[in-house]
Amino acid sequence: MNVTISTSDFSQIAYSKNGTGKVLFLLHGFPESASLWGGIIPALAKHFTVIAMDTPGSGDSHLPSTPVSIPQLAIAIKTILDHEGITEAVIAGHSMGGYIALAFAEKYPSYVKGLSLVHSTATADDDERKQKRLRAIEIIKKGGKDAFMREVIPSYFSSHFKATEGAIVSHQVQRGIQLSDESMIAYYEAMMHRSDTRTVIKGLNCPFQMIIGKEETIAPMPLLLEQGAMAAISFVSIYADCLHMSMLEQPDLLTNDLINFTLYCYQS
Repeated sequence: MNVTISTSDFSQIAYSKNGTGKVLFLLHGFPESASLWGGIIPALAKHFTVIAMDTPGSGDSHLPSTPVSIPQLAIAIKTILDHEGITEAVIAGHSMGGYIALAFAEKYPSYVKGLSLVHSTATADDDERKQKRLRAIEIIKKGGKDAFMREVIPSYFSSHFKATEGAIVSHQVQRGIQLSDESMIAYYEAMMHRSDTRTVIKGLNCPFQMIIGKEETIAPMPLLLEQGAMAAISFVSIYADCLHMSMLEQPDLLTNDLINFTLYCYQS
C-alpha cells in the first residue's frame, strides 16, 4: 500500500506500508528512494509491518521549502508514525538514512525499539569529505549531475558485483539521475553540516545493529567496528563481496540480519 500525507512541515510525504505486526521502518540512502528496498520488502513483510519512506525531496516526497537539515528530515519519520498511530518501531537507515535514523533516535528515543545502521556512520564529515561534497555541489550547479552520477554510483558497489551485475549498477545510475538537482544539493549540504552522533549510540536504551560491507569506503573499518561496539547490546555483521549496497549486493544476508535483529528487539 502506498500512502501520501501532508502537514504544515511537509507538503507531501510518501511511503509504502506492507505486512502486519510489529513495525520495521526503512530509510533509504542518497541518491535513492524507498524503492531501493523493493527487492527485500516482501520477505521482511512476512514478519513485520514494513514502512519505507521516500525521504522528503526523493521519490514522491516533496523537498521542504526551508533549508534542509538531517534533524528536520527525522521529523518526517515521526510524522508518519503519528499518522499511523505507531508508538514504537525498529528503525533501519541506509547511508544518509542512517544519519536520519540517528537524528530521530536522539530526538525521539522513546519511539525507537531498535536502531540499525546499514552502511552508515555516526561520525560527522571531516574536512576532506566536506570539500568533496562542496565540489559535488559545484558540479551539479554547473549542469554536470548526470555525468557525476555515472561516476559516483558505481563506486557504491564492490568490484565483484560490478563485474558480474553491471545491468543492476546501470539501473541504479539511471535512478540516481532522476533525483532533482535541488534535492541533491540540499542533501549534500545537510550531510555536510550534520553533527557527530556517536553519543547517541552510547546512550541507546535499545539494541543496535551495524551492517558493514567488507569493501566499505564511507569510513575506515576500525572506526565502524568501534561504533558497532558502543551500544550496550550490539549486533555487527560484515559482508564479503559487498561495499555500500547490501540490499542489492547481498540481499539474502541483509534480509536475514534485519529479520533476526528486529525479532530480537521486540522480544527483549
